Amino acid sequence: MKITILISTLISICLLPLIPPVQTPELTASIARGREIYADFCLQCHLANGEGTKGTVPPLAGSDYLKKYRIESIRSVKYGQSGKIKVNGIEYNGTMPNPNLSDEEVADVMNYILHSWGNTGYRAVTVSEVKAIQKEK
Repeated sequence: MKITILISTLISICLLPLIPPVQTPELTASIARGREIYADFCLQCHLANGEGTKGTVPPLAGSDYLKKYRIESIRSVKYGQSGKIKVNGIEYNGTMPNPNLSDEEVADVMNYILHSWGNTGYRAVTVSEVKAIQKEK
């Protein structure tokens, strides 16, 4: 009996990272708001499918950068981005202007990006998480 419980517990712990986060009504609403913000501020460069333009504008769809650099990704949306970054093995050295979004808008558009175009398994970006991210000096 104890061995069965132990094995069940170990299997659950090992499989837990593979289970995607639950999409709450709050996250669903945030994603919907983020879709509108994306259309207004991001679509022109990153395109409707999030694929960007190879070598010029990095993709958001299937982006390894989003997985590896959550804080930096949020900071880029909050304050803009310039300088070299590598996304999916390709180097980009462009500038993304500061869109001057509120912290709530940043959280919403990040939630849209992190839950679109096959991007899955991300926990929701919260307003408090965005507020805590400061501009690099």
